[in-house]
Amino acid sequence: MGNKIKRALISVTDKKGIVEFAKGLKGFGVEILSTGGTAAQIKAAGIDVTDVSAYTGFPEMMDGRLKTLHPKVHGGLLALRDNEEHRASANAHGIEMIDMVVINLYRFEDTVAKPGCTLEEAIENIDIGGPTMVRSAAKNYRFVSIVTDPADYAKILEEMKKTGGEVSEQTNFALSTKAFQLTARYDAAISNWLGAIAPGEGKKDFPDVYTLQFQKAQDLRYGENPHQKAVFYREGAPLTAGIAGGRQLQGKELSYNNIMDSDAAWQMACDFELPTAVIMKHANPCGAATSGGDILEAYRKALETDPISAFGGIVAVNRAVDRKAAEEIAKLFLEVVIAPKFEPEALAIFESKKNLRLIEVDPSCTATQAGYDFRRVVGGLLVQERDADTTDIRKAKVVTKRKPTDEEYQALDFAWRVVKHVKSNAIVLATKDKLVGVGAGQMSRVDSVRIAIMKATGPTKGTVMGSDAFFPFRDVVDTAAKAGVTAIIQPGGSIRDEESIQAADEHGLAMIFTGVRHFKH
Repeated sequence: MGNKIKRALISVTDKKGIVEFAKGLKGFGVEILSTGGTAAQIKAAGIDVTDVSAYTGFPEMMDGRLKTLHPKVHGGLLALRDNEEHRASANAHGIEMIDMVVINLYRFEDTVAKPGCTLEEAIENIDIGGPTMVRSAAKNYRFVSIVTDPADYAKILEEMKKTGGEVSEQTNFALSTKAFQLTARYDAAISNWLGAIAPGEGKKDFPDVYTLQFQKAQDLRYGENPHQKAVFYREGAPLTAGIAGGRQLQGKELSYNNIMDSDAAWQMACDFELPTAVIMKHANPCGAATSGGDILEAYRKALETDPISAFGGIVAVNRAVDRKAAEEIAKLFLEVVIAPKFEPEALAIFESKKNLRLIEVDPSCTATQAGYDFRRVVGGLLVQERDADTTDIRKAKVVTKRKPTDEEYQALDFAWRVVKHVKSNAIVLATKDKLVGVGAGQMSRVDSVRIAIMKATGPTKGTVMGSDAFFPFRDVVDTAAKAGVTAIIQPGGSIRDEESIQAADEHGLAMIFTGVRHFKH
């Protein structure tokens, strides 16, 4: 069953492709109603248009706030064509049927994303008539086509070409669903933004009610385990950052665990300015290094950290992958390689590894961008600001008799950037440009130190140690000193800080307190 399109109302903010679509509709003999700038643009293209004000007999007013909120518009959208009472009412009041609405809404999200957006500007960019028409048309999808996305114009015209000017109920249902998803997102954006405003007080950190919307990117084969179903959603608007906005260039479909680990690897790579390679396994780094030269050097050093664990891991780099880097990376079995760019020569090398996923990610969309992190609990949602800390460790408090040397400061900076991305309790051993050992996810902090020492594939003598949280006892410092650690970076804040400081002084270690904790559960 199809719906013959005889009359369409067009009123769009995004005018991309609208003239071509209007011409296409005219080719099927469709009468076009329109408003304001949209009507002017369509008329300028030589297409006959009836102004909505002429159709309703009621002029646009109040700076365009009032133009489509009229019974002759909404009656024409909401009337059930197979209901005799509805038809009779429409005839009695001179209401014509409107078979299609082409509309997109005022750019509220773009407006509030601009720095310095005022409450007045935001309010003026809240669309009222648009969402009302969208909902009226979407509710009556059996008889009305609601078109809210310019990407659908060509598909609709193609269908009308095949059916002699009709749009199927199946297509209308899909368009209706899309329309309600649009208004849900639009209302959520308004609710979230206004909910974070406290007039006279400025912005609140979090609104009292927070609404989310995500778009399905792909169905996944399964979740963390084969018995769990899973799907991957992307944030809908206005910008999808990181892995969710990445472009897969080759390889098998990403799995649930691939996406989790890829996100962790990319976030960590983004925390470094120098050319950096990160190797991630089960959401913990098993290799990381920077280079004053190129990505090839950084990758080789990162692989030295733990070449056994790196097998089947995820590699993220913050520079383009060239031929030489690709040749080296291709020697190891990996699940995913992530980079801001893959040179054509690199892609040619990776072609032979058909299952290897390559993901190109916009480097401007980094993990340090403002925003929230979410974690579900049964019956609730935990929301926090992203951990975008960029502590200048040169300003950290030196608490020991000995101050770190310049080279130790460089190593401490590297360790601090890495430990932020290790599961708590987190301990890392590092040099100024390379991860040496990792202790992750232990219930006892001293056990994390022991594991980091045990896992180190290179000498621990002369390394520095980074800890994501304070030391509850001096045993952490004693164990580190025995392994040859020379300097330590940690948040401080324990009631036994003095014991740890005394231990460091006894061993001749330098230790600095950042005052910032990096728990990652």
